[in-house]
Amino acid sequence: MIVTIANPIYDAVFKYLMEDERIAKTLLSALLKKEVLDVEVRRHEYTNGSRDNISMYRIDFGATIKQEDGSSKLILIELQKTWLETETLRFRQYLGAQYALPDNIIKDNNPEGYAIPMVTVYLLGHKVGDIEEPVIYVTHKSYDYYGNEVTKGIPDPFVESLVHNSIVVQIPRLRGHVNNRLDEVLSVFDQSCKDKYNRQVLNIDEDKYVHDDEMKHIIHRLLSAASDAELRHEMNVEDEYFTAIENRDTTIMLRDQKIMELDAQIAEKDGQLAEKDGLIAEKEKALLVTAKALKQAGIPDDQIAIMTTLPISEIIKL
Repeated sequence: MIVTIANPIYDAVFKYLMEDERIAKTLLSALLKKEVLDVEVRRHEYTNGSRDNISMYRIDFGATIKQEDGSSKLILIELQKTWLETETLRFRQYLGAQYALPDNIIKDNNPEGYAIPMVTVYLLGHKVGDIEEPVIYVTHKSYDYYGNEVTKGIPDPFVESLVHNSIVVQIPRLRGHVNNRLDEVLSVFDQSCKDKYNRQVLNIDEDKYVHDDEMKHIIHRLLSAASDAELRHEMNVEDEYFTAIENRDTTIMLRDQKIMELDAQIAEKDGQLAEKDGLIAEKEKALLVTAKALKQAGIPDDQIAIMTTLPISEIIKL
């Protein structure tokens, strides 16, 4: 039977989903390909509850995983989800902040001051270059001078304190292909299931999960989210925010295209200069319209000034 669930690509829905410890353990276990015995959300102040960081949501976990020998191990998981293409510099800045936190040092029997091993997970709402695999695992290995892999003594706490593994998920590449446990868990993010008239919801065949209690729990949680008035309001706010960003980008793209055309004409005829001046005035007018839309969406004045390059005094007057 086809059911309508909230789209977890929205920050509000994703946060609601991951606040459920059982679901967090299911998703992280599938991503890590290891059983997560225990998980806790860390450093709430770093999650993107406000709109100060465009298009990115971040949440950090402390996860106890089961090792192959039956022992347990604590690791850090830095999970970052984006709607739009985002500069890698911002990912690196967050990562640097995580490395610098004193709380991420092992507390017991650790005279050398080793850090807790870390894994970064990137849930991307866009494709990465020509990489066709929906999920890729980027792992580090150790080699000697001659290129031979070093395995004796690895993993080592010193090495694990300084390097980390990463998991990259390209959400647009999740298109109904379910070949393993991770594909199954990530199927609730598959944007090819978006409702034709409402991108805030996905239409999912719940019969596919009838024998999987964990997936049924996830579906039930997303069903609840779809009917939650507060979450729907937050999704509307996100839509307004990104619509304003898209309008800004469209305005700038059209402006740049027009300016290029005018520049070519000016090379042939100096009289085109006046028309270019008029275009710049139109650009400023368009940016003011965009700034007004962003302000109505609740974006801080200083952020609007950065995004539109308008003087903050102009923003305040709006």
